Amino acid sequence: MNIQWILSDKIKRAMIAAGAEQNAEPLVRQSGKPQFGDYQANGIMGAAKKLGLNPREFAQKVLEQVDLSDIAEKTEIAGPGFINIFLNKNWVAQQADTALNAPNFGIKTAHPQTVVIDYSSPNVAKEMHVGHLRSTIIGDAVARALEFMGNHVIRANHVGDWGTQFGMLIAYLEKMENEHADAMQLSDLEAFYRAAKETYDNDEEFAVKARSYVVKLQSGDEYCRTMWKKLVDMTMQQNQRNYERLNVTLTEKDVMGESLYNPMLPAIVEDLKKQGLAVEDDGALVVYLDEFKNKDGDPMGVIVQKKDGGFLYTTTDIAAAKYRYHTLHADRALVFSDTRQSQHMQQAWLITRKAGYVPDSFSLEHHNFGMMLGKDGKPFKTRSGGTVKLADLLDEAVERATLLINEKNTALSEQEKAAVIEAVAIGSVKYADLSKNRTTDYVFDWDNMLSFEGNTAPYMQYAYTRIRSIFNKTDVNPTALSAAHIEIRDDKERALAIKLLQFEEAVQTVAKDGTPHILCNYLYELAGVFSSFYEHCPILNAEEPVKLSRLKLAKLTEKTLKQGLDLLGIKTVEKM
Repeated sequence: MNIQWILSDKIKRAMIAAGAEQNAEPLVRQSGKPQFGDYQANGIMGAAKKLGLNPREFAQKVLEQVDLSDIAEKTEIAGPGFINIFLNKNWVAQQADTALNAPNFGIKTAHPQTVVIDYSSPNVAKEMHVGHLRSTIIGDAVARALEFMGNHVIRANHVGDWGTQFGMLIAYLEKMENEHADAMQLSDLEAFYRAAKETYDNDEEFAVKARSYVVKLQSGDEYCRTMWKKLVDMTMQQNQRNYERLNVTLTEKDVMGESLYNPMLPAIVEDLKKQGLAVEDDGALVVYLDEFKNKDGDPMGVIVQKKDGGFLYTTTDIAAAKYRYHTLHADRALVFSDTRQSQHMQQAWLITRKAGYVPDSFSLEHHNFGMMLGKDGKPFKTRSGGTVKLADLLDEAVERATLLINEKNTALSEQEKAAVIEAVAIGSVKYADLSKNRTTDYVFDWDNMLSFEGNTAPYMQYAYTRIRSIFNKTDVNPTALSAAHIEIRDDKERALAIKLLQFEEAVQTVAKDGTPHILCNYLYELAGVFSSFYEHCPILNAEEPVKLSRLKLAKLTEKTLKQGLDLLGIKTVEKM
């Protein structure tokens, strides 16, 4: 139930019938204040200006054309030409009943698409660090939202598993195996990489072998491919433990590393040359883009093949876009990476389109995000200034959550307490990130994110358990509850029911714009509206049928909070 879409469709038709252009937009939005109704149509003034009409007079014409009798109990023209819409409480109650009983709240996209989502993207032979957190959890939340709505989602983990460094890594893995290194030594990826680099820099014989292994690997040598595969598997097994701890839906089958596109690169570069897009410049092959200018105001050159024959990340990203359209048959391709990649992605995709590898109808979207900062306003680091490993961050979250829950002195069993600690620890880290607008930097603050007050995971998780406790205290027959209907008698009931019906609008926005913070804000507002309803509208002490109606509103709230947090990849618990 997307009220905004329903109202937009009806009012747009009325605007056109009243004389507006076919592309007129009603700009229907949720109202900020109750006195202005539940929704406002703000597009009347713009349409009236184009027609040379008085906005209020045009608004009146629109209202004469639109039939909102089944949805609205009142409409009014306000200010210079806004249309305020007050929803009919009986219609709202009926829709809330329907949402409670329907699979997925009745939420389903009218036009399912195949969407490829590129997120996480760690590097082989390196441990995941905090820099991978945002891509991983934002991308996963959007994947969940799109899938929930009925789209076919293909997760693509664009792992850094190719490049000249692999000769060095293969040679060092060989050395370690010959020296019978134990599993513990091989599992420390950071130490493994550092040792390989140090050996490469200081042992010329080793360096010669490493360089020869690069050539062999890229030419398909079976031994080098086998050793390379060991490195990839070893890395992804460690990464999978992080994904599982984070409650992220990526698996090893979702890996689409850089190596996947490597066989495509020579043909792409050759084709770009044939089309006249790529030209030779000082031995390299370069595509000059008029849409981007260098500091002298000349078209910017984007290298697609180096003078030594090597390919660039740009070439790989052109191939990846082509692969998503031609092989995966996608309608949309989304990439989640940080803001510093914006120009690179724009250039790669501009070349992709100029070359005719994808049609205009194929949506290529870079959903960039800002950085995680420490309290000092600088990139989040360890106290010694090093990169924070993701596993270490999650370990610290568990330690802090353990202290927090133990302080609460809750009457939980050890098993229940362990589940709460894990849910709060991981949920807090994820929610603190997801609740911020992804395009901005944000300050990582343990105290704020683990608070049971404000827009935090513990607050949201506790709000859910409070509602669960209501049903643990009631002796209402489930059959009687199922047979009852929601009836709105109080303004607080009405406000809660409307907020519940706005769930789809939040999910649709996440799926369209890649903005999980919109869903976080919605859930936080829902929890607040429910709290106000609970304080003013007795549930367990109410008489029938009011009691059953309010229990159904509570049940729909419980269901919505749980589903909303699940779309964010955040676990709920039955008791806290």
